[in-house]
Amino acid sequence: MHGMRYVYEWLFPAVWVAYLLYWQIAARGAKANERIESVGSRIFRTALLLAGVVLMSVAWIPGAWLYRRLLPMTVEMFWLGAAVTVAGLLFCVWARVTLGRNWSRSVTIKQGHELITRGPYGLVRHPIYTGLLTGFAGTAIALGQVRGVVALVLIFASLWYKLQLEEKWMRGQFGEVYASYVRHTKALVPWVL
Repeated sequence: MHGMRYVYEWLFPAVWVAYLLYWQIAARGAKANERIESVGSRIFRTALLLAGVVLMSVAWIPGAWLYRRLLPMTVEMFWLGAAVTVAGLLFCVWARVTLGRNWSRSVTIKQGHELITRGPYGLVRHPIYTGLLTGFAGTAIALGQVRGVVALVLIFASLWYKLQLEEKWMRGQFGEVYASYVRHTKALVPWVL
């Protein structure tokens, strides 16, 4: 079990760092912004997201209840969490590749913005968020503590806030075409949510 802790300390950070490096590289060549969300909105949702990431990754936060174990610390749980994390991040990459030059970090409308409904966007309207939530859920499974669940709630709140803003802007940009897409494709979980 001691060796597993060592692997946990390095495997998950390595997976997330590799994902973030890909994301930075893939961000090059995105279309120019026509409209972008306010600074206040970006700060609010980024603060929620970072709070979740810190909770999940820092082991010295005050509050013993955060470290209460919800799942057993077993090799099986560790690898289940790793598999779910990698699957979620690969889903993000698929969505990012499909989105192409229409992607951005912030809520934006791009110049010449296109409505993408193929690939993972045929399964859910916000597959990058689905993949991120799945990735963080996998990390929380491997962690197996209350703080993983609290972190997941904060991350979900951040992404849900951003999703709501994006939905509003996409309805304004694409009108009935987007409304029809909404009627036929769930936001985050196929056939459910």
